[in-house]
Amino acid sequence: MEDVIKYDFSFTASSLRRNDMVMVAKNLIGREKLNLEQELGRGKGATGKRILRECNKRIAKLTHEQIDLLIDGDLITQNHMAFLAICKLHSFIRDFVVDVVREKLLVYDYGLTEGEYISFYRRKAELHSEMESLKESTQRKIKQVTFKILEQAGLIDGVKTKVIQAQILDHKVCRTIVSDDKEWLKVFLLTDQDINSWTEY
Repeated sequence: MEDVIKYDFSFTASSLRRNDMVMVAKNLIGREKLNLEQELGRGKGATGKRILRECNKRIAKLTHEQIDLLIDGDLITQNHMAFLAICKLHSFIRDFVVDVVREKLLVYDYGLTEGEYISFYRRKAELHSEMESLKESTQRKIKQVTFKILEQAGLIDGVKTKVIQAQILDHKVCRTIVSDDKEWLKVFLLTDQDINSWTEY
């Protein structure tokens, strides 16, 4: 039986955090020197520590080229790199995007519903024992932040309407993902045909 990767739900204490991730990445490469805990926590040390820990975990999942794009890319590219980092770290988000959001887009169904999320959550709960002990309040937070991240990354138009939006990726973004692992293009809802065309590029 295939091993099931344990889900990490630490994203519930955060969201996309594009600006914070850029700040942390610049600090890591020595571009900036800041008191990150104070900056990230807006003066609250404990909050800053939590956000810094999450940002470091996400950035650690990116390749050097992807970190460069996170730092120096335009706003859309930075969003894409921040979202890629989340999907690499948090397989719950990745699975929801690939198994539900992308599959709907592939059949030109652009309306994402709460019911589809609930069905996905229940299916995964049967496979992931770590989900059994989650309180209802935590489950609500997971759903809330999941949709918020999708909104901030531009995969849906908003948390209320939840209309799925096709993604247009910069050539540099596609190349750096393909050189890493082409499968990650799926989190940006690309079709298999589009993904294969990039591997032939």
